[in-house]
Amino acid sequence: MSERLGKMIILTGHQGFIGTHFKRALWEKSVYLVEQDTCYKFLKHFDNWDRVTQIIHLGAISSTTETNLNRIHNFNVKFSTKLFKKAIKHQIPVKYASSASVYGNSQDRSINPLNYYALSKATVDYWVQDHMDEFKHIQGFRFFNVYGRYEDHKGNQASPVSKFTKEVRETGTITLFEGSDNFYRDFVCVSDVYNLAMNNNLDSGIYDIGTGSPVSFQYVADMVAEKEGGEIQYVPFPNHLKGKYQNFTKADMSWIKDYQYVTIPEYLQL
Repeated sequence: MSERLGKMIILTGHQGFIGTHFKRALWEKSVYLVEQDTCYKFLKHFDNWDRVTQIIHLGAISSTTETNLNRIHNFNVKFSTKLFKKAIKHQIPVKYASSASVYGNSQDRSINPLNYYALSKATVDYWVQDHMDEFKHIQGFRFFNVYGRYEDHKGNQASPVSKFTKEVRETGTITLFEGSDNFYRDFVCVSDVYNLAMNNNLDSGIYDIGTGSPVSFQYVADMVAEKEGGEIQYVPFPNHLKGKYQNFTKADMSWIKDYQYVTIPEYLQL
């Protein structure tokens, strides 16, 4: 954890993909960094809440294939609600990361989590909605398929844009699940995520962050293969993902006005 004198922003999850970008964007501000392995120690011993101007909570176990429910609950739900209770007590504004995974395969944006990670995010969202009026101000953001630089450490959890680009540059081939022309995602660049989350005048609430224009995995693979001069190799859809895999995601971006997105091909220059 790091700290400077004066007012500060608390940032969790700064070592993750999205958190790395937030930390870099906030470099001119005084930011107190909370690590996952010491997060409960932080809650117990931190006593400078009067100096905190904002909490940005991005930290979580983000693997959609994680099966240790106790571990997910401990970090994603229990810590989040304890941190939010501090925000309520000291009336500190909050921005936090939810996930589009809470929708599962529902076409009407109803909550239908397909895995433990999604369930944990939905649980926190429900808690926030139940306590919304107690916060000074809180915004949750259901991030859709975020992509950009600094994803390498995520391995198979990296976005297809980054994963396909890395794979084709290293092997000349993109490995793609059979039927990927039927799997659609709302891909959004991490720079847009930061700008939308940090630069809005919205009331407290939980909002989608995507583009509202989903494309298929096949489309992304074709674009990357064409750009990099690679080939696509198809493999069977894995059994362990059956029933836990979203077929379609689309953000509801009706809450923003006059915001211009750059289309996916422009961002393929990773």
